[in-house]
Amino acid sequence: MDFNLFMNDVVDVARKDITAAGYEELTNPEDVEQALTRKGTTLVMINSVCGCAGGVARPAAANAIHYDKRPDHLVTVFAGQDREATEKARTFFGDYPPSSPSFAFLKDGKIVTMLERHDIEGFSAMDVVGKLQNIFEEHCEEI
Repeated sequence: MDFNLFMNDVVDVARKDITAAGYEELTNPEDVEQALTRKGTTLVMINSVCGCAGGVARPAAANAIHYDKRPDHLVTVFAGQDREATEKARTFFGDYPPSSPSFAFLKDGKIVTMLERHDIEGFSAMDVVGKLQNIFEEHCEEI
C-alpha cells in the first residue's frame, strides 16, 4: 500500500468527521484571521491524525455542542496539514504551547482557555465532552 495514499485517506476522514459535526474548516491564514476576530465566543478544534484525535477529540467536539449553551462559532484547523493556518491560529492562543489535538476557546478574539493534548489523551470522549461543556456553561449564552 502506498503510504501517501493511505495518509490522504486518513486525513480526508479526519476532515470530514469534524466538518460533518458543523465545524467550519479554516485552511489558510486569511480565513483564520477573519474567523478568530469575530465577535462572540469561538471554539477552535485543533485537529490531527493521531489516535486520541480520532478516538477522543473529534467525537467530543461533535457531541459537546449538543448542549443548552454553546459557542457562537465552531471552527477547526488541521495541525500538520494546513500548517500556515494552524500557525496563524496559534498566534491567538497566548502563552499556551502548540498542542494537537486541542481545543481553544476564545471570546471576541481573545483566548479564554484551552484544553490541551494532556487534557484529552488518556481520557474518554465523554470526559472531554464534560470539560468542554463546563467551559460552555461558564462562558456561553443559552441557545
